[in-house]
Amino acid sequence: MAELVQGTGPVADLGCGHGHVTARLHALGLSVLGVDLSPRMVVLARRAHPGLRFDQGSMTALDLPEAALGGIVALHSIIHIPQERLPEVFAEFSRVLAPGGHVLLSFQVGDERVRRTEAFGHAISLDHYLRSPDRVAEFLGGAGFVEVARLVRERDEKNERIQPAYLVARKPAQ
Repeated sequence: MAELVQGTGPVADLGCGHGHVTARLHALGLSVLGVDLSPRMVVLARRAHPGLRFDQGSMTALDLPEAALGGIVALHSIIHIPQERLPEVFAEFSRVLAPGGHVLLSFQVGDERVRRTEAFGHAISLDHYLRSPDRVAEFLGGAGFVEVARLVRERDEKNERIQPAYLVARKPAQ
């Protein structure tokens, strides 16, 4: 990844959670920042990785200038975005990504909404969406991205519902 983005701006870890991917990217030598919608997750990320930048924000309206990023990593982050909002999210990714920059997405394969109402003994209301890799690639293409690579893994043996997919796309150089 470092070769893909070196010299073109920082990499944003969108939906960074507690910051472990952000920290790993930093350890690989990248200039990186983490962004999460949850203020609590940002607090936890800052506490766990005090030397790194973490901001609270939404993938639909990033507080970044146009073409500011060399890369975007969104690992299991778009699973919380309803399908009808994906074009808006990917348009925002395109706005903040420099020409030639790459985006790496991971998500779960399928075609349904899954609602969780309990986690760790607490009542919650959390939706996540299973996605078709072809449909995600179509939405990326609609935002001007070109698919570079795709990997769809076998289903997780412990949880038959989970089948991870990864897409890498590039914003064409102008």
